Amino acid sequence: MRVLAVDTTSPRGSVAVAGPEGVLAEARLVTLEGHSRWLLPAVEVLLRGLGLDAFALDVFAVTTGPGSFTGLRVGLGSVQGLALASGRPCVGLPTLDVLARAAAGASGTVVALVDAFRGEVYSGVYDAAGGLRRPHGVGPLAAVLLGLPAGAAFVGGAALEHREAIRAAVPGAVFPASPEFLAAPLAAAALRLAASGSTVSASGLRPHYLRGAGVGPSPA
Repeated sequence: MRVLAVDTTSPRGSVAVAGPEGVLAEARLVTLEGHSRWLLPAVEVLLRGLGLDAFALDVFAVTTGPGSFTGLRVGLGSVQGLALASGRPCVGLPTLDVLARAAAGASGTVVALVDAFRGEVYSGVYDAAGGLRRPHGVGPLAAVLLGLPAGAAFVGGAALEHREAIRAAVPGAVFPASPEFLAAPLAAAALRLAASGSTVSASGLRPHYLRGAGVGPSPA
């Protein structure tokens, strides 16, 4: 089984093609100019380099947010177009879930944190296997930290940004390596989900905003 995974939820955009043997090809780009110009050309270059086309892929995956509203539209629209053209199913995973699954096993409790700007964070609290324990939310960091057990693991850019505040509130907090580019870990998660039949049609993909458009980071 082969998957093409796309992440455009932040200025750190990425595309990866992966199979059971691991990542076969990957493109990464950091930009404040948006992802619409480079994304599909990068997909074409990766597939051509592997001697593949969209019909040789089994599933398409995309991060569904939270993140840049413009970036989300670019990623979702591109994956929907590719999946519709090739007749393949899709996997959509929230950004927070991808981060948590990449850190599975780091602790009995894994907390994924992404900067939501305006002094807030997007958050999700997970078990050791990456299963959601507390619903995704957006709000002050202090509210997320309430009631977390000692030794919880924290991942995501906002976890590193607020490391000292987290350590003061959660004894023994740990900070495992957190991927900056999400297409590769998304691809790994999507392969497992697709193998178990957990896919949707292209039309079934939906953005995961957590709060209304117009409040949050600048478009990317």
